[in-house]
Amino acid sequence: MGKENFSLRQLPVGESARVTAIGGDSELRRRLLDLGLVPGTEICCLGESPGGGPRAYRLRGTVIALRSSESETVEVEGLSAQGAVRVALAGNPNVGKSSLFNRLTGLRQHTGNWPGKTVALTSGHCRSAKRDYLLTDLPGTYSLLARSAEECIARDFLREGRAEAVIVVCDACSLERNLNLALQVTEICDRVLLCVNLMDEAKRRGMKLDLKKLAERIGIPVIGVTAHKKSSRRLLLDALDRLLDGDPPQPCRVAYPEGAALRLPAAGAGCGDAGEELCVQALYRTAEALCEGVCTPRYADDRRDRRLDRVLTGRLLAWPLMLLLLALVFWLSIVGANIPSQWLSTLLFSLEGKLSLGLGALGAPDWLRGLLCEGAWRVTAWVVSVMLPPMAIFFPLFALLEDAGYLPRVAYNLDRPFEACRACGKQSLCMMMGLGCNAAGVTGCRIIDSERERLLAVLTNALVPCNGRFPTLIALSGLFLAGSVGAGQSLLTALWVAGLLALSLGMSFAMTALLGRTVLRGRPSAFVLELPPYRMPQIGRVLVRSLLDRTLFVLGRAAAVAAPAGALLWLLGHWSVGGESLLTHLAGALDPLGLLLGMDGAILLGFLLGLPANEIVLPVILMIYSAAGSLSEPSSAAELGGILASQGWTAWTAGAVMLFSLFHWPCSTTLWTIRKETGRWRWVILAALLPTLCGIGCCLLLRLAQTWVG
Repeated sequence: MGKENFSLRQLPVGESARVTAIGGDSELRRRLLDLGLVPGTEICCLGESPGGGPRAYRLRGTVIALRSSESETVEVEGLSAQGAVRVALAGNPNVGKSSLFNRLTGLRQHTGNWPGKTVALTSGHCRSAKRDYLLTDLPGTYSLLARSAEECIARDFLREGRAEAVIVVCDACSLERNLNLALQVTEICDRVLLCVNLMDEAKRRGMKLDLKKLAERIGIPVIGVTAHKKSSRRLLLDALDRLLDGDPPQPCRVAYPEGAALRLPAAGAGCGDAGEELCVQALYRTAEALCEGVCTPRYADDRRDRRLDRVLTGRLLAWPLMLLLLALVFWLSIVGANIPSQWLSTLLFSLEGKLSLGLGALGAPDWLRGLLCEGAWRVTAWVVSVMLPPMAIFFPLFALLEDAGYLPRVAYNLDRPFEACRACGKQSLCMMMGLGCNAAGVTGCRIIDSERERLLAVLTNALVPCNGRFPTLIALSGLFLAGSVGAGQSLLTALWVAGLLALSLGMSFAMTALLGRTVLRGRPSAFVLELPPYRMPQIGRVLVRSLLDRTLFVLGRAAAVAAPAGALLWLLGHWSVGGESLLTHLAGALDPLGLLLGMDGAILLGFLLGLPANEIVLPVILMIYSAAGSLSEPSSAAELGGILASQGWTAWTAGAVMLFSLFHWPCSTTLWTIRKETGRWRWVILAALLPTLCGIGCCLLLRLAQTWVG
C-alpha cells in the first residue's frame, strides 16, 4: 500500500503510523526527540482526553500525552493495520452509504433517512477473499466543490490521496444527479468503483438500469447492490479485489469549456467564480449523456411520494398531523414507560441492600457504606430507572420517523416560523429530540450547516422540557391544578402539561429571535434541503441502533455524573453543624430568594442539587423537608400531596415550581455535551443563563399575579 504523510494530530484513534519528521521550535523539538519521537519510530494513537484536549500515544513501550498544538508539529506516514488497504466510501447524502459501510464492516454505524447523517470520519476493517481493507466512511457530499465543514472533510481526505481506492455510492433512483460527484472523484483518484445502491427500490419504482452499458461509457467498474441484503457484501468486495488486481481504469473525461478546469477550493473559500459554474454545467451534461439509455425511464416514478406530500406537507393538514404525531410519540413514551420504570426501580433499589452487605463483609465502615449505597448508588438507580424507559421508547420511535423520511418534512413545514426568528427549520428536529433528552437534542444540532444557526439551536434547546422534567410537571399538575389525585389519567392534567409545553415552544421561538438579533445576529442562511423518498423503515436495525447509539450513550453520561452527585448529596445530608444538616442550613440561606420567586429555599436547593439529572429534583426537595439524609420516594400521590401541603405549598407554589422546572439551567449532562459540541465555555455559560433568566422572569410575573389577586 502507498503511504501518505500527515500530522500526528490527524492519526485516527486505534491506528498506527511511522514518524517521518519533527517540527516546532528548537525547545519543543528537543523535548519530543528526548521522548523517543525520532524519525522511523512507530507510534499508535490510543485515545483522546474527555475534554477533547490532549491525546494519548503509545511508542517504544510507553504512553505519552500530547496537546493538539504539539502533535501538529510531528509528521507521520500512515501504516494501515496489518497491511490493510485503505478504501474510502464517498457519496451524496441519503444514498445508503452508511448502511453499506455497516454491511461491510459490522460496526453498525447509525443510519437514517436524513441528509447529512455522517458528520465525521468513521473507519472499520473488513476482509475479502484476497486482502484486508480499512474502510473510511466519509461525510456525505453532493460535490467536491462544496464548502461546508463536513463536505470539506470528505474533499480533503480524497484530495490528499489518503485512500488507495474509492467506492462512490450512488442512488439507483437518482443516478444522473449522483454521477456529478463520481465524475469529480475520477479526476483526482486513480482507482474508483461505482456502487449503485438501492437497486430494489429502483425496481419497485418501475426503473430498469443497464449497468453494463454505464460501465462501458464511464470507464470504471460499476456494480449494483442493495445494502441491506447480505449478498451485497460479497459482490462489493469481489469487485474491489478485481479493481485492485488490475491496472488502473481509464475513466471518461469531462469536456470542460476552453480555459476551464476543475479546481477544488480550499476549506472556507468563498463562492465559486464563473469558470466553476461552467465546470458544473459540463459535469451534468456528461452525466446526462452517460445515463442516456441506461435508466429506463429516465427518472423513478414518485407519484406515491407526491400523494403523501400533498397530505403531510400540505397547507391544510401539515401542522395538525405533525402535532398529532408528536403528541402520539410523546404519549407512548410517557405512558409506556410507567410499568418498565417501576420494574427497573424495584430491581435497582433491591440491589442496594446486597451492595451494603457486600461492603460490610469486606469490613467497610458505616460512613463509606452510606456514602456508596444510600448516596452514589441510590441516586444513580433513581436516574437510570426514570430516564431509561422513556428514552428507550422515544428514541426508537423518533428513529423510525427518521428512517421513513418524515423528519426532513418537519423541517420543511417549520422553516417559515424559524426563518422569521433568523434561524433554520432544521432546528425543529433538535427541539423534538430535546423532548426525549436535551443532551441528545444538542448533539442532533450537527445536522444544521450554518455555524450561527447551529449555535442558536444549541443555546435554546434546554428551553424545551426533557423527559426528566415531565414527572414533576405531571405530578404537580394533578395534585394542585387539576383537582384530582389521579395525576396521570386526568384530562385537566394533560391540558395543563400541554399548555406548559406550548409555553416552552413559544419561549424557544422568542429566545431564538432575540439571540438571532443580538449575540448571534445575522441573516438566515439559504435553506436547501433534500426531501428523500418515503421508505419502509428497517425496524429491527433501527430499534437496536437507536437503543445503543442514543439511549445508552445519553444514559451513560447521566449515570457518570449522578454517582458523584449522589455521594455529595449524602454528605450534605449527614454532615451536621449546630445540630442541623448542611442541607437545612443551605435551604435556610436560600429562603429569601426562594420566597421572592414564590417558592422557598428547600425548593431552590433541590433544583441546584438536581444538576446531575432533573429526575431527582422533587425527591431532593422531599429529602430536605423530611431531614432524612437520603433520597426516599412517597408510596402514593396522596402521601406526596400531604407532605407538600404540610410545608405550606399551595397552587401558587406548585405553579412557580412548574415554571421554574420548565425553565432553568440544563442538567450537567447537557452542559457537558454543549461544551463538547461548541468547544467554548462561554456558550455553556450562556446556555445555562438563558433558560434560568426565563424561569426567574416567569416566576416573578406569577408572583406579581398572586399579589394582585390577593
